[in-house]
Amino acid sequence: MTARQRVFARLLLVAAIGAAALCQAALPAQGAGGGGSAVGASPPPSSGSGGAGLVGGGLAPVASTPTHIPPPPSKHAKGKWLGSVAITQYWPAPESWFVGKLVKAPGLPGLHHIDWLYSAAGMSMEGSGIGLDGQPYHIDALGNGGWVTATGATTSPSNGWSAGAPFWRAGGFWRNKQRAVTFPLAVGGWSNGRGTKYVPLRDVSFAAGTSLPLHYFQSIAVDPKVIPLGSRVYVPAYRSDGYGGWFIAQDTGGAINGHHIDVYRPPPSSTLDIGQSLSGQRIFVIKPKH
Repeated sequence: MTARQRVFARLLLVAAIGAAALCQAALPAQGAGGGGSAVGASPPPSSGSGGAGLVGGGLAPVASTPTHIPPPPSKHAKGKWLGSVAITQYWPAPESWFVGKLVKAPGLPGLHHIDWLYSAAGMSMEGSGIGLDGQPYHIDALGNGGWVTATGATTSPSNGWSAGAPFWRAGGFWRNKQRAVTFPLAVGGWSNGRGTKYVPLRDVSFAAGTSLPLHYFQSIAVDPKVIPLGSRVYVPAYRSDGYGGWFIAQDTGGAINGHHIDVYRPPPSSTLDIGQSLSGQRIFVIKPKH
């Protein structure tokens, strides 16, 4: 995915919570799936983030919580406190949370749940996900077309989703007799009535692996005009997260503006869990030396 596409994908995340709620309302209870961990109708809501490239190196993989927890910044630390910061969370979308029929996906081996691929709660919105095999995957190209609501109406972030919250990409779904969105279920039948016409989505593709080397509770998405990529950021509210509350600014997103950071975390245990949200927080930012 290009940087522009990733930023656009992240912009779409502003409506992810409402879209996930719509999606869940249309789906029956989910059966047990394979392994997995990711956001959204999946989890990283606020799920994956598409973002800018990594700046200033990055974090080495961490197998477990470090034995030495770094202390808070000293009064002599060369950084700056920022106030009135909003803190949200995002994660990759786990395929095991989805109930659609298993279908072929451009760029991926095997078969995958159609709603994990194309719905507003899946990789198309979140940018990344965890497959049933426990491996990471991401959307590589958004393809042509925008988004549609659950009723099949075209909707867009450019006008504040005035037609309604995004439910599905503008393709990769069926229309029922009322022209609303429907899709086949893995257990048989349809999510919203039998499909009468398939709407394809051109030029979309997926890929194995991650688009960015992000790490749970160590990486954050930021507005680079406020917090430069590569900065070390101390968040007192996360002091007990296992890493001392220290993060690296590694990601960006269209919905992350001003004094707002998004913490990358493992998916919650339930699709109904939208993650922690805090307001009015103080954080300490140490900008990269370059």
